[in-house]
Amino acid sequence: MTAAPDEVGTPSPPTASAALTRPALSAREVEVLRHWLRSDSKLAVAGDLHIALGTVNTHLSRIREKYALVGRDATTKTALLVRALQDDIITIAEL
Repeated sequence: MTAAPDEVGTPSPPTASAALTRPALSAREVEVLRHWLRSDSKLAVAGDLHIALGTVNTHLSRIREKYALVGRDATTKTALLVRALQDDIITIAEL
C-alpha cells in the first residue's frame, strides 16, 4: 500500500504521550534549582538564599525524585540543567 502524495515526508503531529511531563515543583524548589544552576556551589546557594546547606541538598533531592516520578531522570547537575531548559525554568541567557 502506498501513501497519498501529500502524506509523503510529512511528519505526524506530536501526540500527548510524546509531550514532556513536568514535575510539580514548588516555587522554593524552582528558586533553589535556578540558583544552583547559575552557581558554582551549593554552599553559595545556601548563602544567597539564607538557608542551610542541608536544606539546599534536600530541595535538590526532592527535585530529582519528582523528575524520576514522571519518568525523566535527572541524576546529575547536567541532567537537571537539561530538564530546566526543557521545562522553561531557566534559559541559556540566564546562565
